[in-house]
Amino acid sequence: MGDDWLSELHWAAEFESAQEVAALIAQADDVDAMDEERTALWRAVHASRPENVQVLLAAGADPARSMMYGWSPARLSLTTEHPLPTEEDLTPEERAAVEERDRLVAVLGGLPRDDGYSLACVAGIDARTALDRLEAEPVEVTYERLEDWRTDLLDEETVVGVTSVPGGCVLMQLWGYSAAGLDVLERLSAGTVAIGMYANPKGGNQGTVYRDGDGDDADLQVGNGVDEQATADDVLLAHLYQDEPAAFCLAYAGLRPTDNRAFTSPELWVRLSQRPARIME
Repeated sequence: MGDDWLSELHWAAEFESAQEVAALIAQADDVDAMDEERTALWRAVHASRPENVQVLLAAGADPARSMMYGWSPARLSLTTEHPLPTEEDLTPEERAAVEERDRLVAVLGGLPRDDGYSLACVAGIDARTALDRLEAEPVEVTYERLEDWRTDLLDEETVVGVTSVPGGCVLMQLWGYSAAGLDVLERLSAGTVAIGMYANPKGGNQGTVYRDGDGDDADLQVGNGVDEQATADDVLLAHLYQDEPAAFCLAYAGLRPTDNRAFTSPELWVRLSQRPARIME
């Protein structure tokens, strides 16, 4: 607690108990002090900490204070299970985004569960088009081979699964970063958008966005909360998909899978023409 970039009250509002929040409020000069463009109340709402929210409200925190590109604490609460009284409202598009979050999370069913995997979500192209763009060749994969690759990856770093889903396609590799390689994203994003992510066991969920062959954003910490530089749409997306990195990537690219087979039994297994560049240069 008490990191340099986050005041103790803000940290407690998001991660600690209501008792800890109350103790820190007693020491605070301003319960509505801003840190990274948001108040402690905003953080409590964002983290779905209703007890902390009530303690802060009782201390005079302002739920209507404008911040985070129009996402006041009260308006943000409308996306949660604990809405606050407010005259503000969500747009139809925002309500649809909340419903899609609930659907996507249910469809994935907690998959993928372990770190060490990579994925790429590409808008507007199917698995066969992805294969052509990557100049990849189909390979036959059995359950036994998959289990072997999880322990001996020397020869299979270039094999990825590819699956067509409504809205585009998903590349997946359960045992390495190849699905999110920079050259993979560059090729796949021609005329469209692709977001790649490597669930690095040592460095967190590292994301990269490519648009029409060019890197648009790098070193995204996917599923790890809201960045103070985010736009209004990005604030909503990051809020809705905190701790749901795979679902975040699907939603970012506008993909709407109806099942989780992209992560369990891909439509195609392909061998890339070369070992991909790492996710970040």
